[in-house]
Amino acid sequence: MPVGTEPRHTSPRYDAVVVGSGPNGLGAAITLAREGLSVLVIEAAATIGGGTRTAELTLPGFRHDICSAVHPFATASPFLKSLPLAEHGLELVHPLAPLAHPLDDGRTAMLERSVEATARSLGPDADAYTRLIGPFVESAEELFADLIGPLKVPRHPMLATCFGMRAIQPATALARGWFADEPARALLAGLAAHAILPLELWSTSAIGLVLGLAGHVAGWPVVRGGSQNLAKALASFFQSLGGEIVTGWRVDSLAELPPSRVVMLDIGPRAFLRIAGDRLPSGYARRLGRFRQGAGAFKLDWALAGPIPWKSSECARAGTVHLGGTLDELAASEGSLGRGEAPERPYVLVSQPSLFDPTRAPEGQHTGWAYCHVPNGSTVDMTDRIEGQVERFAPGFRDLILARHVMRPADFETYNANYVGGDINGGAQDLRQLFTRPVARIVPYSTPIPGVFLCSSSTPPGGGVHGLCGYYAARAALRSHRNGALLLPSGQDQEIPTPPLM
Repeated sequence: MPVGTEPRHTSPRYDAVVVGSGPNGLGAAITLAREGLSVLVIEAAATIGGGTRTAELTLPGFRHDICSAVHPFATASPFLKSLPLAEHGLELVHPLAPLAHPLDDGRTAMLERSVEATARSLGPDADAYTRLIGPFVESAEELFADLIGPLKVPRHPMLATCFGMRAIQPATALARGWFADEPARALLAGLAAHAILPLELWSTSAIGLVLGLAGHVAGWPVVRGGSQNLAKALASFFQSLGGEIVTGWRVDSLAELPPSRVVMLDIGPRAFLRIAGDRLPSGYARRLGRFRQGAGAFKLDWALAGPIPWKSSECARAGTVHLGGTLDELAASEGSLGRGEAPERPYVLVSQPSLFDPTRAPEGQHTGWAYCHVPNGSTVDMTDRIEGQVERFAPGFRDLILARHVMRPADFETYNANYVGGDINGGAQDLRQLFTRPVARIVPYSTPIPGVFLCSSSTPPGGGVHGLCGYYAARAALRSHRNGALLLPSGQDQEIPTPPLM
């Protein structure tokens, strides 16, 4: 369905206004609209989607995902799986294997859809891997519902405690404690490095275990035609519920929003201070100003004359390939971030969607996508270092490059103001800030301004395309306003008497 472009000043009064149309903003909008509320979504860019946009970045006919390309939570997210997105045009494509992690000695650790097949690629650590992750596969749905979201008492405490005892550990410690050989250690380290933190930090095992579980129970699919089609499906479903979307409207102040009962902001702490700073208590504003951004990303997109020529044929079966070698090498790469240094031999994440989705490139040609982690705001050009890591495991790769597109940390922030300094996770996701983002509050989505809630990835559960920040923020708004007295967030003095929202 087409996105609306009605003039802003003709907007009627809405039950809710959502600023930002990324998966979390649309998640909040859908959650409220499903309750029968009238909802308006406002997007600053000309197109919706936030981190789920697709464009011809290199050459005509080569479609590249600008940010998020692979979606482990497209079917694992309790929120996204509840939506009829297939009826609104979403088609997921599953590679033959979610992930490959090659080593210099020719061995390749494979994350397969089944635990058993994965274990077979890990040699002497097959049994250890099965013991580590196998007990959680059958109960993954319950585990995700308990752990992926705001801090709360789990409904399955024994399951959550058992998982938590593994997840709380530094990834380096868990890998060395469970595994004796390098393939399994490297596989776990590569998964954990998605946290964009030094792997010696506590809780870095959590993201690795969650992503591994997601690979087994839901896969790591790509979206046919590009990630933009996920945003389009979310928008289409939202509009089928009566929701409205306006693009090309950059919000500079809460006062310019149309009257509403609730405002949901899919923006980061810095943007919130910009548009609402004069209405925030000084203590809260100071705490918000101390929010810690995470490391940045440096990304390359390639138009390729052919598929990446991996030395290991197993890598051609995977939608995603982790490059960087052994556990020690990956730990050194991610550890450099803690020292504010760009890694010389970076951990590189590669996506090769055109192997499984032919709509991404002209016939016989391919797209490639890769990024590495760098200090926040880094200006170091990582092009040669990234391509050197690909060439290391795929000799002749550079000869296939027809064109490349570069996104530096500053480019990420220009593209999306939430990606401060190239931080694609919406803030550091370490143990100190995982559940207390953006500040420590009983309800992390609430703000001191009545009726105004934050729903970006700077709230729990953080980065990733899952829509859960928006979902949980909307549920918090519904609960907190069930008494029916909702202040106008735009700053008007009167209250609007309304029936309960929930």
